[in-house]
Formats: sequence, C-alpha cells, structure tokens
Amino acid sequence: MAVVYSEARPRYPSEWFSMLAALTPQHSVAWDVGTGNGQAAISVAEVYEKVIATDISDEQLKQAIPHPQVKYVHTPLEMSDDELVSLIGGENSVDLITAATAVQWFDLDRFYPIVKRVLRKPGGIIAVWCYGSVEFSPEIDAILRRFFDLGKPFQSQSFKIASQCYKTLPFPFESVGVGCEGKPLELDMHKEMSFQGLLKFLSSLPVVHIAKEQGVDLLPGRAS
Repeated sequence: MAVVYSEARPRYPSEWFSMLAALTPQHSVAWDVGTGNGQAAISVAEVYEKVIATDISDEQLKQAIPHPQVKYVHTPLEMSDDELVSLIGGENSVDLITAATAVQWFDLDRFYPIVKRVLRKPGGIIAVWCYGSVEFSPEIDAILRRFFDLGKPFQSQSFKIASQCYKTLPFPFESVGVGCEGKPLELDMHKEMSFQGLLKFLSSLPVVHIAKEQGVDLLPGRAS
C-alpha cells in the first residue's frame, strides 16, 4: 500500500508552503507528523532549514523521498511523549508543525499536548490539511459519488473526519487567519490525471482496503 500511496497521491501546491512560511517569524525547524512518503516534508524543506519527518509506519518511510534537509524518523506508538519531544528538539523549539492528510488518524488527546510543548512561543504554528472533494467531469463525478456511497458502510470515523474536510475535527489552537476549528480554509488543487491514475488514487484510500478485508471489492476488475 505504501508504494501505491506514493505513486497515486496528488502533490500539494508549493504556494501553500510559501504561505505557511510567511506566517512564522523563524524558519529553523519544522516537524512533519505522519509524513508517509515525505510528500509534504520535502516541500516544507524548501522554506525551512531543517525538517523532522516522523511516521509510525516503517513501510511508509521506506518509500520516503530523500532530501538533504529532511530527517526521517520512525516513531513507534510505544515511544513515550518525553522521548518524542526530545527527538523533535525539545520544548519550545519548532517553528511549524504540519500534518498532511494524517491528523484524523492520530490520538488527539496525546498529540495536541505534545504540539503545545514543542511549538515555539511566540510564533510557532500548526497546520493540518487533507484532500477534499475530487472533481473531474459530470460523468466521472457521478461514478465517484456512487463509489463513495458504496464505501460508506466501511468508512472509519477517521475517514469520515477527512471526507468532511476536517469540519468536525477538534482543533484547539488560535487561528492565524487561514481557517479555524469548524471552519477550515478550502483551497483548489489542480492535477492532470489519467483514468488509470484515478483508479490508483482510489485504490490508495483506506476505505478500499477495509472493504476488501470484509470481502467487498469496491474497485472490481482492478488488479490488487
């Protein structure tokens, strides 16, 4: 799945990272949490001097994109909060924390206190975002609506939070002007994609794998 994820997911626009950089007075250290293959981390590294990119999945990190300013670190769930804080750089040390299409999977009761410990004060910010609705053409959009309707019985709570574009995500942080709890900022992201590319993207969604584990193939006719 890590390979499919790496190949299928659209890239986030560079303008997004430039906007985030403009919101922090310092650009020394960033922490990309749930980095996956490092797709966001390498873009953060273009505007921050050092990026610590962490993930609980060793499999995902094996697909990580190398970058001289990005340090990839496996952080198993067994790692203590103090160990993680020390690994990131200590308290009051991080200018920007990012979680790209990932925060819905986190234990927020554990994650948010760590965020508050490591963010630089004043000036540090946390930014979380995810993919929203996908639009192609009226014909394909109708097929996609059918696909997501069929997948509803297999959607985890985490998937639902993401599919609602984080509108229901608890986010107890002061707004810096680009969205806030209950009112996330919506951005357009354009990508040319073939039909095979679309199938690859859909096959990377967790709901597809959850359904398959329960004996239902949401993408029949496509090789695994």
